Amino acid sequence: MRAFAVLAIGLVLGSTAALAQPKSAGTPDPRLVEDLVAANRVLVDLGVLDGFGHVSVRHDKDASRYLMSRSMAPALVKADDILEFDLDNVAVDAKGQAVFLERFIHGEIYKARPDVKAVVHSHSPSVIPFGVSKTRLRPIYHMSSFMGLDVPVFEIREVAGPASDLLVRNAGLGTALAKALSDKTVVLMRGHGSVTVGTSIPQVVFRAYYAEMNARLQSEAMRLGEVTYLTAEEAAAAAKTNDGQVMRPWELWKRKAMKPE
Repeated sequence: MRAFAVLAIGLVLGSTAALAQPKSAGTPDPRLVEDLVAANRVLVDLGVLDGFGHVSVRHDKDASRYLMSRSMAPALVKADDILEFDLDNVAVDAKGQAVFLERFIHGEIYKARPDVKAVVHSHSPSVIPFGVSKTRLRPIYHMSSFMGLDVPVFEIREVAGPASDLLVRNAGLGTALAKALSDKTVVLMRGHGSVTVGTSIPQVVFRAYYAEMNARLQSEAMRLGEVTYLTAEEAAAAAKTNDGQVMRPWELWKRKAMKPE
């Protein structure tokens, strides 16, 4: 009887702990929030996001927290819509608002990749064919050199079975996606979209855009015949150069996206 009572108390305490709201890491740098808002709008302007998709960034005061908007169309995101989450994808204070079903993409990648500071999930159209065909997405020009030799594909059927809705809606699927990403910068999601990671908001926006652009150009080049792709050495050298240039397009994109309405 005593053992049963102890077990029951443990279950109650465990449930309480699981439901407990995480504490805030504090107010993030307003400039970080401003850039996160801008990233949502920039990616819509660039055709990477539409009414769907999301962007997140690690909290500047605590690496075990990240920032992302409530569930809404990216082009409409404002500073007041930004919420704080822990790496178990629990909102510190959701303010009674809906959160993204696929927030597990973000938290599980942040857990697996301490180097990652920002994440973009999109359904950008040009990458979709490369996730459902035998043709791998490979860097065709210097702007997409960050992709390395090719881009891995996450097959959700291997984890969720044959009847999923293709959404990464729990931690297990998020963990599997992070494993498929491994140490790469981009992972395709079969029949769904892609995820891009970076060390800053400007860099991840740069990568999300040029991954989409590479997919478009690669498709065009393949229609013309045999394609010459970047070598590993070319990709590494160009990626290093481009990492020092991401602020040039970012400042342009941000200024255009944040013009007063």
